[in-house]
Amino acid sequence: MNNRIPSLVSETIAFLQKLIATPSFSREEHHTANLIEQYLQQHGATTERIKNNIWAKNRFFSPEKPVFLLNSHHDTVRPNQGYTRNPFAPDIEDGKLYGLGSNDAGGALTCLLATFLHFFDHPNLPFNLLFAATAEEEISGPDGVELALTGLGKIDFAIVGEPTKMDMAIAEKGLMVLDGVAIGRSGHAAREEGDSALYKALDDINWIRNHQFDNVSPLMGPVKMSVTVINAGAQHNVVPDHCEFTVDVRVNELYSLEEVLTTMQQHVKSSLTPRSMRMRSSIIPLDHPLVKAGLDLNRPYYGSPTTSDKAMMPFPALKMGPGDSARSHTADEFIYVAEIENGIETYIQLVEKLHETLE
Repeated sequence: MNNRIPSLVSETIAFLQKLIATPSFSREEHHTANLIEQYLQQHGATTERIKNNIWAKNRFFSPEKPVFLLNSHHDTVRPNQGYTRNPFAPDIEDGKLYGLGSNDAGGALTCLLATFLHFFDHPNLPFNLLFAATAEEEISGPDGVELALTGLGKIDFAIVGEPTKMDMAIAEKGLMVLDGVAIGRSGHAAREEGDSALYKALDDINWIRNHQFDNVSPLMGPVKMSVTVINAGAQHNVVPDHCEFTVDVRVNELYSLEEVLTTMQQHVKSSLTPRSMRMRSSIIPLDHPLVKAGLDLNRPYYGSPTTSDKAMMPFPALKMGPGDSARSHTADEFIYVAEIENGIETYIQLVEKLHETLE
């Protein structure tokens, strides 16, 4: 281990505890934004800010070099009712650091921040380093990474810090949420009257449940469609004339959101309206220098079924970070202290390996 890393780890853990103790729900991240801004400035970095998005450049930033973005989010979901611990108490027990946002994505955020500061004064990097802590990731909000990108300037490639066990998520499924509406005609349930919107919706839901798109990704598998919400009717003796349902669609990199939506609309009678077409599938090639650097470190790669801010980045991005996605949004969330240590060390090795590759 690099002899500078132990002190970097202890400082990072202390700062992560401070972030955990500070509520930072999506759209309410201003307090943690202030903490991150102050922390960067205390370490000599000049910060810039749009709303609750904070970023800084390495000291020897040059417009002639490619820009390598280190990004993660500092907002959290709200704690669920299953918590048995104080979600804002950053206690360490049995090697686990507990607290809301510890795993998703405080560990990745602070490890990337530590990596940025480790290389901040390095005069001979063949690329620029740009660290950005962004907001509203948990709600895919417009004032998060999308807003930050308007001020960050040209970016060539990125790491997006999310809990992946430090494996490389080179591909990520896109997400499209559809609001479905079936229209029928009301009538008395005791007589052969009306035209049930609920039955019409169920016919469409059955098609959604059983349809399989032809193109299956070797990394991410098939397109997955799931009806997750349904609502119809107001009383037991009235045939409903209106039924609403919600469809969660996870799209692999072999289809565009538009292609999947068009196919669905051609096969169902209900109207299907997308809430957003922003969360697109993405992939970074295996021969990209950043991925090759990870492969040289024997890091495995995979395709991720979950979305992140990577979906809104118009440049190659690798999703990678300490922690385990299975712990995200769970009660009594935690990250292992050893995962933070390994995260910092691996990120630093990745940057060093990339340095060697691009020299």
